[in-house]
Amino acid sequence: MLEELKREVCDANLELDRQGLVTLTWGNASGMDRGEGLVVIKPSGVAYVDLTPEAMVVVDLDGAVVEGDYKPSSDTPTHVRLFKAFPDIGGIAHTHSKHAVMFCQAGVEIPCLGTTHADHFHGTVPVARLLTEEEVAADYEGNTGEVIIERFAELDPQAMPAVLLTGHAPFTWGQDVGDAVRNSIALEAVAEMALGTFQAGDTPPLADHILDKHYRRKHGPDAYYGQG
Repeated sequence: MLEELKREVCDANLELDRQGLVTLTWGNASGMDRGEGLVVIKPSGVAYVDLTPEAMVVVDLDGAVVEGDYKPSSDTPTHVRLFKAFPDIGGIAHTHSKHAVMFCQAGVEIPCLGTTHADHFHGTVPVARLLTEEEVAADYEGNTGEVIIERFAELDPQAMPAVLLTGHAPFTWGQDVGDAVRNSIALEAVAEMALGTFQAGDTPPLADHILDKHYRRKHGPDAYYGQG
């Protein structure tokens, strides 16, 4: 079942490890087959070195296991809620990459300070609020998805494919699971650059007309970057 998607999701998880975005077994990536209404996700607590396509777990949009020998990631309830809320995405990645986590732990958004950021994220990378004690007790991982959805009530998840969870870590998403991982790579890079820029002195956000130009030359109907 979904053998090609299992390979893609396995490769995406391994790429998180290769890129240094995860430590130990922290983090996970998933992909969705919209036609089947099913999600393939990393198994819980399995070392990256031991991952194979066959180890991936297939779940439905309620998080119930459809196929697989392992338990799915403990973050599965977050993933399935995001897939249901954001119908245009096909992949999700969750990391504990160091510089992005620094912003999460501080509860601070990442402003767009330059064109590197603007190439990937249309504006400030938002922070989702801390969960309440009641939300944690009731359904920690599920309500993690809910606070992300709440934060995006007036944001476009395609133009801003990333969020910082206060006190926790980032999630990114994309058209497919490979795209989600690339956005995790980009997020960590711009987080590191932002921290270095803050150390260099007071820096205003990038002017909107430059931000828009750099974002739209790579995204949307008028994009012209690359080979088309």
